[in-house]
Amino acid sequence: MTIAIIGIGLIGGSLAITLKENGFAKTILGVDKSQENLDKAVRRRLIDEDVSLEEAMDRAGIIVVATPMNALLSLIPKVLDMARDDQVVLDVGSTKQLLLARLANHPKRSRFVPTHPMAGTEHSGPEAAIPNLFDDKYTVIIDPENSDTDALDLVRELYRSIPMYLVELDAKAHDVHTAYVSHISHISSFALALTVLAKEKDEERIFELASSGFDSTVRLAKSSADMWVPIFEQNRDNVLDVLDEHIQQLARFRTLLIKKDFETFYQLILESNNIRKILS
Repeated sequence: MTIAIIGIGLIGGSLAITLKENGFAKTILGVDKSQENLDKAVRRRLIDEDVSLEEAMDRAGIIVVATPMNALLSLIPKVLDMARDDQVVLDVGSTKQLLLARLANHPKRSRFVPTHPMAGTEHSGPEAAIPNLFDDKYTVIIDPENSDTDALDLVRELYRSIPMYLVELDAKAHDVHTAYVSHISHISSFALALTVLAKEKDEERIFELASSGFDSTVRLAKSSADMWVPIFEQNRDNVLDVLDEHIQQLARFRTLLIKKDFETFYQLILESNNIRKILS
């Protein structure tokens, strides 16, 4: 199987490593607007060859589009325009409603399988690609009823080879849930980092006193703006909804501190501990 990956960054590069090492792909072709990224990917052996989009479409059986969300909106229609009826196109983007609305009437929509592997790090670029990033994580397949059965079967086989667990959602539910569990986490981390940088001017003290708790909380603040701003833009309404709730919860803690109501503060912490039941 020859697989073309468009966008050789953290996700695309890590997927390339995995599918080559597990034998699912015999050849990995890389496509990227940055020749520097392609050169790094070749040096790291993430890909076997860097090729043009036209050559990738001519040779690959599966085309994985792993670019930022703003590029996906124009790139996937273009890829589908070029796709043969025996090719499968999939994406790994973090939002789906806007993209799928634009593809709703595309004549080759059924050759497209929208997916979202729920894995990542705060790093970006081909140098951030790592093996085993996706192992035993979940992949969401979105609106499967709109994709051809053979295309779905091949994409399921691809993800199960990693191995990953599969779950299916419609586009609206997917975007709501990712706002709750992923997008709000990044905004919170960006905000906390800005708070600390505004209040603590001594960078050496931050480095010396930052514990593992602080580091894990602001880890996501190292994430790429090029990647995350388009996500927030495309999932704006859902992110606003969960952000309003988050602000209300912060305000509750602030009010309790003002009132010195530490008994209720204690109860809220106990209530928050219930997240362990979901994540364990």
